[in-house]
Amino acid sequence: MPWNNQSGGGGWKSGGGNGGGPWGQGPSGGGQPPDLEEMLKRGQDKVKQVMHGGGIPGPLLFLVAVIACAVIAWQAFTFRVNPDELGVVMRFGKFVEKYPPGLHFRLPYPIDEVRLPKVTRQNIIEVGVRSTAGRLNAGVRDERAESLMLTGDENIVDIDFVVFWRIQDAEKYLFNIQNPDTTVKEVAESAMREVVGQSNIQPILTQERQKTEEAVQALMQRTLDSYGAGIQVDQVQLQKVDPPGEVIDAFRDVQAARADKERLQNEAYAYFNKVVPEARGQADRILQGAEGYKQQVVNDATGQTSRFLQVYDQYKNAPEVTRRRMFLETMEKVLGGTDKIILDSKGGSGVVPYLPLDRLQPRAPAATTEEGN
Repeated sequence: MPWNNQSGGGGWKSGGGNGGGPWGQGPSGGGQPPDLEEMLKRGQDKVKQVMHGGGIPGPLLFLVAVIACAVIAWQAFTFRVNPDELGVVMRFGKFVEKYPPGLHFRLPYPIDEVRLPKVTRQNIIEVGVRSTAGRLNAGVRDERAESLMLTGDENIVDIDFVVFWRIQDAEKYLFNIQNPDTTVKEVAESAMREVVGQSNIQPILTQERQKTEEAVQALMQRTLDSYGAGIQVDQVQLQKVDPPGEVIDAFRDVQAARADKERLQNEAYAYFNKVVPEARGQADRILQGAEGYKQQVVNDATGQTSRFLQVYDQYKNAPEVTRRRMFLETMEKVLGGTDKIILDSKGGSGVVPYLPLDRLQPRAPAATTEEGN
């Protein structure tokens, strides 16, 4: 049976419709084995040219044929797995074995078919935006059909995000899903719409971006695991979260008003926290002063009462002595701090009393330091 891939051939390749094997897909990653019929035909042509040109010795021709067969057999029975790949071998379309990086043997196609998924490479899926790097006008292109989403409070938000994923199980990845990139992209968009649809717009725009990313990542992983996709979602990263462009100015005004509201509330709380403790401190100080004054007055009154009762008890025992003592103590307090002049009535009438009027004036306190020092 010919292995020709031409349109007129009747082999397996022509029947696939897309250049594949008998099951709709040819070998990938391991390289298409050489077309044996074409190589033999070219070899025969070269041998005929040499023979017509004078001929070559038989042993040399045999050696050339052996080398050619060895090269064909080497290419048909071996395949190489690169460091970032994993070799998955199928025999007649059924999974047989996985091979690590290196050089390995196989049966020739179509008996064995090798696929080489890149299991260590991190893949990136963009949702809501398309990178146009490498084109004439490099940059990004917004995909509003993917990025516009409805929130739980019936607002529209424009979200662009990227998903980082890698192959976790090569067997599931190859045989359970048909278009991995499309599957991951649609699962990511569906998960984001579900999470956004259960949230209000304000937290998504401000403080709950990380929470949204984590919720979308977890929901994506559960969905892909239920498909048996063999894919590990490493991270979901929000790129842009804004209101639609038509109303973004109004949203910014609302944001500014809310920021002013929060600022004024914070200032009011700060003033409250400053004034109330001061007022409470002053109230406590006044109460403590009143309590101290109360204790002082009560103690003074108690002391005076006790002293009066003691004097009264002594007065009842000796009234005359007590009255004289009280008189003397009173006069001591009254005259103890005044200037006194004593006149003896027995001195005779010839003594002229002398009254120093200047001494009756209060004396100025003596200066303790000299002026100028």
